Amino acid sequence: MPTLPIDTSQIVITASRAPEPQSQTPASVTIIDAEQIERLDEPIVTALIRLTPSAAVTTSGPLGSLTEIRIRGAEANHSLVFVDGIKINDPASGDTPRLEIFNADLASRVEVVRGPQSALWGSEAIGGVIAINGVGDAPGYSAKAEGGSFGFARASGSGSLVTDRTSFSGAVGYQRATGIDSFDGQGDKDGYRNFSGRLRGTWRPAPNVELGVSGIALTGRTEFDGFDPITFAHTDTLDSSRNKLTAGRIWVSVGSDASPWRAQVAGSLLGSSNKNYLADVQQNRTRGTRSNLSAQVERRFTTGAIDHRMIAVADLERETFHARDTIYGGFSDQDRSRKHEALTFEWRGESNALTGDVAVRRDMFNRFKDATSVRASLLANVGGGFSIAGAYGEGIAQPTFFDLYGFFPNNFLGNPSLKPESSRGFEASLRYRRGTVEAALTAYRQQLHDEIVDVFDSGTFLFSTANRSKTSHRSGIEATLGWQVGEQLRLSANYAYLHATQPDDATLTEVHELRRPKHSGSVAFDGTSGRLSYGGSIAYVGQHFDQRDTSPFDRVTLGSYWLADARVAYAMRPGVDLFARMTNALNQRYQDVFGYRTERRAVYAGVRLADRRSLP
Repeated sequence: MPTLPIDTSQIVITASRAPEPQSQTPASVTIIDAEQIERLDEPIVTALIRLTPSAAVTTSGPLGSLTEIRIRGAEANHSLVFVDGIKINDPASGDTPRLEIFNADLASRVEVVRGPQSALWGSEAIGGVIAINGVGDAPGYSAKAEGGSFGFARASGSGSLVTDRTSFSGAVGYQRATGIDSFDGQGDKDGYRNFSGRLRGTWRPAPNVELGVSGIALTGRTEFDGFDPITFAHTDTLDSSRNKLTAGRIWVSVGSDASPWRAQVAGSLLGSSNKNYLADVQQNRTRGTRSNLSAQVERRFTTGAIDHRMIAVADLERETFHARDTIYGGFSDQDRSRKHEALTFEWRGESNALTGDVAVRRDMFNRFKDATSVRASLLANVGGGFSIAGAYGEGIAQPTFFDLYGFFPNNFLGNPSLKPESSRGFEASLRYRRGTVEAALTAYRQQLHDEIVDVFDSGTFLFSTANRSKTSHRSGIEATLGWQVGEQLRLSANYAYLHATQPDDATLTEVHELRRPKHSGSVAFDGTSGRLSYGGSIAYVGQHFDQRDTSPFDRVTLGSYWLADARVAYAMRPGVDLFARMTNALNQRYQDVFGYRTERRAVYAGVRLADRRSLP
C-alpha cells in the first residue's frame, strides 16, 4: 500500500479575513473535505460536525429534531455559522443556526475554527466559527436516491457548468422519515422532512475582476413531543414546527491572491420563519430578517523576510424580528428591529519560521453598549515537522430578540437593559506535520462574562433575563491525529477533555454546565480500493448533565454512549454506484436531551449516478 503525504494545500477560509493554508494558520481548525463527506454520506450536516474536537451536538429526539452545537463549552447561540459566506444564525430563533434542516448533500466542505473569533467576525463567535461550502464548481453532475429504516428516504441532485470566464452550480435535496416516538416509544411517531436548494454563479469580465451571486433555501417540518397544556407535564403530543430560511449574497471583487491590492464589496439578505403547531393548529410564529453590506480592502507588501497583509473591513447590518401568537390572543406579539456598524482591522505577517496575526474589531450597536474585540496569534515552526502555536481571543454575543423583548403572559418578560455577553481566552498547542502523519495537542482556557441567564422575580412571579455578575469558566485539552496511509485508507482521530462550570447562586458554588460532556472523541476513516469506496466513524460522548424540564426541575445525569456509522459503495460501472449505510451500528440506547429518545440501529441502501468529473 503506497503512502501519501498529508495534504498541506487545504485552505482555511475563516481563521482570517483572507484565505490561508491550513499548515500556516495558528488557529485550531478542523476541515472535513468533499471526499470524506461523500464516503461518510451522513444525511444531516450536524453528524459531520460531531466528529470535530470539542463540538458537543445535542439532538432533542430522532433525526431531524431540534439540534444544538456547543463548541468548547460555549452556549448553543455562541457558534457563528456561514454558508457560502452568508451568516445563517437565525434572528427569529435566538440567533441559533437551524442546522437540523441543513441537508448534507448540499455541502462539499465543512470547516470548524475553535475559540473566540469575534475580532474577525463579530457577534456569536464565542465558541468558534463553522463554515460550510455548498457543492463545488467542478464540472459535471451527480444524483442520488436512498431509503431504509424508520421510513427514511432521500433524493438529491447537483451539477456545475464551467467555462473560462463563468461558473454556475446548483444542488437540491429532499429527505423525510417517519421516525420514532421520542417520548416513551408507545405513542405516535415523530418524523421530519426537509427540502433544500443551493445556487452559485460567478462571472469574470476581466482577469482580476469577479462578479458573483449565491443563494440557499432551507425548509423543514419536524414533529416532536411537547407538554400537556393543562398539567405542563412532558408527554406524548402532536406538536410540530415548520421552519424556513432563505438567503442570498452578491459580491464584486477586484484583484487576486497575487495582487498587491485586493478589494471586495458584498451584500447579503436573509429571511427566516418558524411556526409551531399543536395538532395542526398554529400556536405561534416568528419571522426575522438580516441584511448586511460589507466592504473589504487588502494590501500586501514585503519588508525584508516578512510578507505582510493588511486588511480593513466595514460592515453595516440590520435585523428585524416579528412574533405572533394565537394561544395568548396576540398579547405576546412583537415587532422589533436593530442595527449595528462594525470596523475590523487585521495584520498578518509571515516568514519562513513565524506566522503572526493581530485583529481588532469595534462593534457599534444602536440597542446596547458598543464592544471591542481583540485577537492575537503566533505560529512558530521549530523544525523536524514540529511547530508551536498560541493565541489570545475575545468574543461577544449580543442579546437575542427574545432575551430583550420576549413576553409570555403569566410566565416570561424580557429585559431590554441587557448588555452583550463577552468572553476571553487563551490557547497553546504543540503540532507535528510530516510525511503521512499530522498531530496536535492543544490546551485552552476561557472565561464568559455577563452571561445572560433566566431569573425569577418574586414580586411579579415572572421569569426574565439578566446579565450574571459572576464568571463562568471553560478549560480543556484537545488531541488530534491524522494518518494518510494511502488511497485505501485515511484515518483521523480526536479526544477532548472539557471542564465547564458556572456559578450557582443557590449554593454559592461552581457547578458543571449542562449538555457538555467532560470526555468526548471520535475516530473516522475513509478510502477506496478498486471498485469499492468506504467510510465510517465512531464517536464517543461521555456522561453529562441535563435538567428535568418538569417539576422538580432537578439536575439529571445522562449516560455515555458510542455512536458508530459506516458506509460502503460498489461501482457497478463508471458513474453508477450502489451503496449501503448503517447508523448506530452498536445499537446504543441513548439520550442527548433528557426525556427525548433517539433511534436505534438502522440500515439504508441506495444508488448514485455521476459524471466522473464531479466525483471527489
